[in-house]
Amino acid sequence: MMTNMLSVLDTDPQGGHQPAAPSSLSETALFDAYSQAVVDVVDRVGPSVVRIDVKRGDGSAGGSGSGVIVSPDGLILTNSHVVQGSRRADVTTLDGRVLTARVLGDDPDTDLALLRVEADITLPAARLGDSKVLRRGQMAIAIGNPLGFDATVTAGVVSALGRSLRAKSGRLIEDVIQTDAALNPGNSGGPLVSSAGEVIGINTAIIAGAQGICFAVAANTASFVLGEIVRHGRVRRGHIGIAAGTSALPRRTALRLGLDQTHGAVITAVELKSSADHAGLLTGDMVVALDGRTVTGADDLVRMLDAGTIDRTVPLDVLRRAEPRRFWVSPRERA
Repeated sequence: MMTNMLSVLDTDPQGGHQPAAPSSLSETALFDAYSQAVVDVVDRVGPSVVRIDVKRGDGSAGGSGSGVIVSPDGLILTNSHVVQGSRRADVTTLDGRVLTARVLGDDPDTDLALLRVEADITLPAARLGDSKVLRRGQMAIAIGNPLGFDATVTAGVVSALGRSLRAKSGRLIEDVIQTDAALNPGNSGGPLVSSAGEVIGINTAIIAGAQGICFAVAANTASFVLGEIVRHGRVRRGHIGIAAGTSALPRRTALRLGLDQTHGAVITAVELKSSADHAGLLTGDMVVALDGRTVTGADDLVRMLDAGTIDRTVPLDVLRRAEPRRFWVSPRERA
């Protein structure tokens, strides 16, 4: 008993015992550092976060959400489900200015949209970071307008990386960030920010009834979509004319052929007179690689058929009756 007591007491010079010095000072310093980091990020990025109020085609008010200015001339990233197919929106800045913006492009497949402010002004812009360097446990700060409460800040961590999320279009959004930074309706389209003050994701979804499970489209996906919309007015994707599903690759076959993957994309249908049909692909073929990149499922195949493959002839490696075959396909732009 005395030993336990002595472990938490200090001995004074007169032989008496005094309570050990509390660690509150170090804890206070730690919490102050965390708070200061959040404050610094909000001061830097907060002015670039806007409220978006959508206008319907008949001029009536639609929904609202958040957005983030990503260039000083007024380019704003938000969610596709925020703009809801509209062509105009009112944008309210942190300092209270209400500006009109038009929708430059809308990509439901990634739940992203790009707007441009019509006024000839310079606006504070946030910088898109590299989401590939993120690590689980890293600080994540969400800024937005949940439930109409402007300029709301919540903080948490990056809970997981590389998640997939089903978009309203039915396509899987790849490389989604999971965070426990609290999100609510109205946060959609706002930025998820790192401690370095860079936008690492665009907040997009929550799971109803769950606690601390929220999602953001990765910044690298947002950068790709932004570039495609600026150049082409839309996101261009390749199409070879097949339907496919994900299927397990027999372990014995993988070992025999020296393949590291455990799954591939099995072709379930081939469109008549399509690129795949002309190449000689058949129902039942398992796609294991496209243009030298490993395909581990149907979603990999869809993701890899990006703008860079359009009007090129690229190799498609398949297994037909457990034997490797290579075909050459020429993806066309998907309508």
